[in-house]
Amino acid sequence: MSDTVSIIMPSYNTAKYISDSIKSVISQTYSNWELLIVDDCSTDQTESVIAPFLGDKRIRYFKNSQRRGAAMSRNYALREAKGRWMAFLDSDDLWKPNKLANQISFMKKNGYSFSYTNYEEIDSFGNKNGVVVTGPTKISRWGFFNYCWPGCLTVMYDAKKIGLIQIADIKKNNDYAMWLKICRKAECYLLEEELALYRRGRIGSVSTHSVGTLIKWHYKLFRFSEEQNQIQAIFNTLRNIVFGFYKKLRYVKQL
Repeated sequence: MSDTVSIIMPSYNTAKYISDSIKSVISQTYSNWELLIVDDCSTDQTESVIAPFLGDKRIRYFKNSQRRGAAMSRNYALREAKGRWMAFLDSDDLWKPNKLANQISFMKKNGYSFSYTNYEEIDSFGNKNGVVVTGPTKISRWGFFNYCWPGCLTVMYDAKKIGLIQIADIKKNNDYAMWLKICRKAECYLLEEELALYRRGRIGSVSTHSVGTLIKWHYKLFRFSEEQNQIQAIFNTLRNIVFGFYKKLRYVKQL
């Protein structure tokens, strides 16, 4: 298994943003990567926006035959991935040019199999809002049940040690479901550098939903993806609410 990074990018109706996301991958100082884009039957111009980039043989494009959702799209891309290192970038988020190089160096130097980084927030127009999000230096399996600390766009894991990860067909929190599987095999470590830009406030994104909706998604995650009984699922959902407030106080920084 080579040192290729397989970048997992599900997409649905992100024609307005995906070009910049792809360009942030092409701009990486670490060039040994493949980008796997899975289009979940977009109804906008996403496919035509992607088309000019397909001349780069490192970019692989797949289109679902019917709507499958982000979870199944990520599963599909992971099955198709050929690299050793798995990384994740949603089709409206961005990476800074040294993201892959710095994170791989960090993991190799310390012998880590699972890591994440800090990230900055941007608005729907791409302007920074002065917020930096970080997290615990080390996250154990217990720590992951407390809360989903890493931003999806910052995570990387070593598939040579972790193996193929596939998750249940849940509509939301599917990145969290993935980390809960990976943390059974490895602890997660923070590279304390701001290496990614998370787009907050886009219509339809998780950040625009109500607290009540988010609580329902968390319950379904524990109840159905983790196959917990109702009491366990309720307990872990409440636990997430508590640590969600803690994260805002401890790890979300206004510059």
